[in-house]
Amino acid sequence: MNKSIVITAAILGALAVITGAFGAHGLKAKITPAQLDIWHTAVHYNFYHVFALLFLSTLKTNSGCLTASFYLFTAGIVLFSGSLYLLACRDLLNLESSVKIIGPITPLGGVLFIAGWVTLACAAISSK
Repeated sequence: MNKSIVITAAILGALAVITGAFGAHGLKAKITPAQLDIWHTAVHYNFYHVFALLFLSTLKTNSGCLTASFYLFTAGIVLFSGSLYLLACRDLLNLESSVKIIGPITPLGGVLFIAGWVTLACAAISSK
């Protein structure tokens, strides 16, 4: 499982660097400052949870909580950061009509992040 976690973290970490650079250099002149703030929030939470995944990979336990935490953090990145990337670029991508669908996905991703942290605590508690 640790190898899978590191590979996932590496891919999502590379994505965070790419999206961060794209926001700073490619989007800065194309979206509003408020939308750029949304983009940066997505990048930050993407990075924070990549670091959480890397931490998971160092744990020596094979508990179900660790596995759950891995999946919850990964899904949280996809849903939370992914939806914010789309919301930040909604004007560029002509997604105005989809905001009502994409908007509620962000808090769902946040709930997955919280659940990931809780299951990480469970993994630590259950380890010997």
